[in-house]
Amino acid sequence: MKRRDFMAAALATGFIADTALGTSAEAAPRAPTGSSDRAYMVDLLARMAKPVLGPMATGQLHARFKPELSPTWDGRDPGVAYLECFGRLMAGIAPWLSLPADTTPEGRLRETLQQQAVASYAHSVDPRSPDCLLWHGQAQALVDSAYFTNALMRAPKQLWEPLDTTTKQRIVAVIKGLRDVSPPYTNWLLFAAMNEAFLLSIGEQWDPVRIDLAIRKVNEWYVGDGWYGDGPHFHFDFYGAYVIHPMLVEILEVLVATGAKFNSLATKDLLDQAYRRMQRFGECLERMIGPDGSYPPIGRSLTYRTSVFQPLGLLAWRGRLPKSLPAGQVRGATLAAQRAVFRFPGNFDANGYLTIGFTGHQPALGDWYSNAGSMYLVAESLVALGLPADAPYWTDPLQPWTAKRAFAGEAFAKDYYSDA
Repeated sequence: MKRRDFMAAALATGFIADTALGTSAEAAPRAPTGSSDRAYMVDLLARMAKPVLGPMATGQLHARFKPELSPTWDGRDPGVAYLECFGRLMAGIAPWLSLPADTTPEGRLRETLQQQAVASYAHSVDPRSPDCLLWHGQAQALVDSAYFTNALMRAPKQLWEPLDTTTKQRIVAVIKGLRDVSPPYTNWLLFAAMNEAFLLSIGEQWDPVRIDLAIRKVNEWYVGDGWYGDGPHFHFDFYGAYVIHPMLVEILEVLVATGAKFNSLATKDLLDQAYRRMQRFGECLERMIGPDGSYPPIGRSLTYRTSVFQPLGLLAWRGRLPKSLPAGQVRGATLAAQRAVFRFPGNFDANGYLTIGFTGHQPALGDWYSNAGSMYLVAESLVALGLPADAPYWTDPLQPWTAKRAFAGEAFAKDYYSDA
């Protein structure tokens, strides 16, 4: 079996778990069942994806979407916003797109968005298309190329394999071209490594040094109890959720799935360690969700909203939630957080695009690199939709999460340090 065929099979089956449109994500009442929770999440996904993929599939996204810039914008080419928007959206919805076809309303929506996504990937690298993305001259492209390729790895049969040969060749060329960007010693190392992992996964020439460096440095920055520093200094923010935990795990998965042997780091032991650390981090995240679904607005990039909970979704999708986090408890907590944020109408503008903000349109919360395209990282909070509707995550009864138990005067589990 060719390595690329093995990789597609491994990621689609062994490593990646293998669906109900509901009421508006803004107005939905608190859902008492897994089916209505799922309907809420699918509706939220549709609200994010339709205004992006519909136009981009026909080369009209640039014409329709004029991304807002942060008041403190640093002056870089605002064209970076379109790769941010598309790449981040695709990474978040790819798990759901990876599900098999069905004839339910959800299945028909998925088929439409999958076809639009494939067409959008073609436009993204076609130099003749108005929606060809900004791949050169901006270091930011390295960041969002990693989400762009991560989506292809999460749903290879639905997103990579249907692409025509020319589009595939163009994608490989632009990804290799981003080796000209020298990432700083921060979470950016993982963006470079993710691209190399993608190239490895499809049987292309890849650079083991970029992967080796990222794995070594990130593990050096582990500070304990599930938390990583971002570079040599610890940052009390959610970049462990936005980037570090998920990308480290998924890069290591590719190394294990392909049997890559370039040094002693490419081992199952490192993958198991990364999962243990993400499980502990997931425990921390779950305890941060208050009885009403609120969670602490700490650190930079607050406007990425509920993408904070990507590790919990990824753990669920991979079937790796620890015993301390039953599926019904995680679903209840994370759906409560989604509802706490998206009950505010200002999260989307009049044209249906995400706005800069935390619980609505709050541009002053934007950072110097923030634009409306950046906001699509919130799609990473939808990863659990990669589990089919009959999975225990969606069918198990809801359980009160830790803070809900604690502030109801009920018994709840104590919390201890983990040396994972």
